[in-house]
Amino acid sequence: MKRLILVRHGKSSWKYNVADDKRPLKKRGFKDGELISKAFRKFYSKPVTIWTSPAVRALETAKIFKEELEVGDRDFIIKPNLYTFNKKDLLAQINTCDPAVEKLIVFGHNPAMTGLVNELGNKSFDNIPTTGLTVIDFETNSWKDLQNGETILNLFPKNLR
Repeated sequence: MKRLILVRHGKSSWKYNVADDKRPLKKRGFKDGELISKAFRKFYSKPVTIWTSPAVRALETAKIFKEELEVGDRDFIIKPNLYTFNKKDLLAQINTCDPAVEKLIVFGHNPAMTGLVNELGNKSFDNIPTTGLTVIDFETNSWKDLQNGETILNLFPKNLR
């Protein structure tokens, strides 16, 4: 069995004149990251591997989870190809995960996140909001064979505030 946890980055700020991948989180992004990571901790068990986009807003969100879930540096990986907005490219990256990994948390971007959640899971969402988390379980031993997953949890900040 494989468990995929997809997390859209937290709310980012547009107030700085920086490249898209350099946009930082807003205060709300940090607060929502803490809110969702603490709520997720109740459903979480080790070990887990975290992959994150290198974009500042995704990386900052991932670091909040890393700390709350007490994930070691060895299991925290920045993957440049996760800076994508395309669900096929996102899935292609996930497909490369080592079969020894049972639980993978991926921090990335919309519309790739919403598209992939809807394609792989059995629940559909119009939009995965910023800091939205979705857990999908798969009856497979390979990350290359992800299909017909069961969406077992979704945590959205507005539902927990």
